[in-house]
Amino acid sequence: MLSIVVFWVLTAAALVFGLLVFRLDSMAQVTFALLASFLAVAGLVLLLGLGYLGVVIALMMVIEMVIMAIFMIMYMMNPAGLMSMTMVHNRVGSTVIAVGTFVVLAVGILIVDWPDRQGEPSPDPTFALGEALMGGQMLTMMTLGVGLFATIVATVVLATDRGRYDRLGDDLRADRADDPAGGGVGR
Repeated sequence: MLSIVVFWVLTAAALVFGLLVFRLDSMAQVTFALLASFLAVAGLVLLLGLGYLGVVIALMMVIEMVIMAIFMIMYMMNPAGLMSMTMVHNRVGSTVIAVGTFVVLAVGILIVDWPDRQGEPSPDPTFALGEALMGGQMLTMMTLGVGLFATIVATVVLATDRGRYDRLGDDLRADRADDPAGGGVGR
C-alpha cells in the first residue's frame, strides 16, 4: 500500500513540476522545476527496483541543473536568469505538436497488442538492462568507463601544480598554508 501511495505522489510531482517548466517565467525557476520533475522520475525508477538507474538519473540531473544554474549566473544578461521572460516560442505550434504527440503515444499504448511475459525476471535487472542495451559490447563499455574515469582523475592531478602536502607540509601540521597568493583556501 505504501509503494502505491509513493508511486502516485511521485507521479503527481513529476507532472506538476513538468508543467511548471512551461508556466514559470524565469530561467532559474524553470531550472529548479525541471530538476524537481527529474528527481521525481528518478524516485519512480527507484520504486521499480532499478536502484542503479534511479541513482544515476538523480546524480546526472542534479549535476546538470546545477551547472546550468551556474552558467546562467555567469553569462545571462539578466541577473541569474531571474527576470521574467517567455519560455515558450510559437505557442500555438508547440501546443499542437505536444498534444498531437501525446495523443499518438496514448493511442499507441491502448491499441498495441502487448506481449505476455515469458520466463522469469532476471535476478540482476541492472546487469540484464546493460546486456540488453550493450549486447556483446558490455565489456568494452565497462573498460571505456574505467578508462575515462582514470583520464579525468589524471587530468585533475596534472592540472594541479601543488597539493595539500606542498601547502601544509609533509605532516600537514603547518600553522599557515604556504600559498603564493594571499586569500587562498588554507588557514
